[in-house]
Amino acid sequence: MSTMPLVRIHAPNDIRIDEIERPVPGPDDVLVQVERCGICGSDLSYAKIGGIPGAASPFAIGHEFAGVVAEKGENVHHLQVGDHVVVNPTTGGNGIGSDGIKGAFAPYIVFNNAAAHPEGLLKLPPELDFDLGALVEPLSVGMHGVNQGRVVAGDKVVVFGAGPVGLAAAIAASYFQAEKVIVVDLSEKRLAVAREMGLTTFKADSGDLKAFLMEQHGNVTNDPALGEQPGTDVFIEATGVGPVFQQICNIARKGARIVVVGVNFTPVELDMINLLMKELVITAAIEYPIEFPAVIEMMLSGKIDVRPLISHRFPLSRFDEAFAQARRQGEAVKVLVDCQA
Repeated sequence: MSTMPLVRIHAPNDIRIDEIERPVPGPDDVLVQVERCGICGSDLSYAKIGGIPGAASPFAIGHEFAGVVAEKGENVHHLQVGDHVVVNPTTGGNGIGSDGIKGAFAPYIVFNNAAAHPEGLLKLPPELDFDLGALVEPLSVGMHGVNQGRVVAGDKVVVFGAGPVGLAAAIAASYFQAEKVIVVDLSEKRLAVAREMGLTTFKADSGDLKAFLMEQHGNVTNDPALGEQPGTDVFIEATGVGPVFQQICNIARKGARIVVVGVNFTPVELDMINLLMKELVITAAIEYPIEFPAVIEMMLSGKIDVRPLISHRFPLSRFDEAFAQARRQGEAVKVLVDCQA
């Protein structure tokens, strides 16, 4: 019997590298040799609470990954052994990294139902290496947020939170030719990454944000009762911090679009009078129903270099160190794990 390591959560803050039997693909499946897998904020949350209640335990994690087709079932015709692929973990009923059964912090993983769901395994163009392939999933989360906000060329956009998803949203907005994209965060290290990618930044504790937005995005007075307001069209909330969402609602102009991407674990109070007076459009974004191919196209365009998102790299054998680094969110952006080392 051939075995392999697999990262699993056994209890709150109890993460282990277990030894399990190496999976075998069926006739409709593909065995992927995992080359790179990124640590997601959801992985940190799962570790904190001990996995998802009701899911498999121990709970396997890891869903932002790219690799090589190692084996394929006889019914899979759109791929060949040796193809480089990026994997959409939610398609085909796989639930990779979220059902607790399968996780990509391992040398190999089976993608089930690949024959019926070819969209779940996309070929990674030769111009994109495995590091960039592992960024497709988080970039797709950010782009979906931008799509939910209906961002178009000329829009003025501000993103709250310079973590991987917030920066992914800012990158996508810039790619969609938003006029000026501003990123707000407390971490100077993360803001430096945003500036490296050509984005305007504001340190959240450095002064009057409303005044800064009016300076950068102009101001509007479309309702005398509300006075002057920033000309910002779209606000993307990627912090998961309730008071930040409330701050956005308070400074947003009449008719502004607000997209919630960050995960709030506690209820957030909403001022309904403010909502009505400003006719705010509030929506949410999760996952990526159509974005994977568009993100790959964005990366191939050469218009935006997303590699600065990668702040740290570790081998799978040092996963404890990698996870500890990812938890220091003021220091890290995207931590990648080499699952063959």
